Amino acid sequence: MAGIKTAYIGIGSNLGDRIENCNKAAALMGEYGIAVEARSSMLETKPWGAANQPDFINMCVKVSTILTPHRLLETLIEIEQRIGRVKTYTWGPRTIDLDILLYEYDIIDEVNLRIPHEQLHKREFALKTLNEIAPDVFHPVLQLTIKTLLERLNHE
Repeated sequence: MAGIKTAYIGIGSNLGDRIENCNKAAALMGEYGIAVEARSSMLETKPWGAANQPDFINMCVKVSTILTPHRLLETLIEIEQRIGRVKTYTWGPRTIDLDILLYEYDIIDEVNLRIPHEQLHKREFALKTLNEIAPDVFHPVLQLTIKTLLERLNHE
C-alpha cells in the first residue's frame, strides 16, 4: 500500500457564489479520503488567460491522501461535477476549478496530467495562495521555493 502523500490543490471559482463554491470543494474532499491539512486565505483576482469574464476567488489547500496522482485527478473532476462545473472553453468561466499544483516532489508529464502544474510559476494568484501555506516547498522542476518563484514573478 502506498503511504500518505502530500499534495497542494488550487481552487478557483468565478460563477455563482464563488466563496461558497470554494468552501464546498474543500469540504467535499474529505468525503473522498483527501484530508485538508491547511488552507490559504481567499484572494479575488482578475481572470487569467481569457479576460472577458467575472473575477475569480482563488485559494489553495494542502492535503494528505493515499490517492495516486491519477486517482486524485479523477476525484477532483468528480468533485467539480458535483458542484456543477460545466466545461466551456480553455480558461473560460467556471463554477469551480480544482488543479493539482504539486504532489510530493513528483514530476509527471502526460497529456492529461502535468505535475507540477505547468502554469504554476506564471500565475501570481496560485503562487500567492500557495506561498501562504507552503513558502519553503520546492518546485521539483525549477528547484526553487514557492516564495522565490513569487518574488521572481513580482520583479518581472
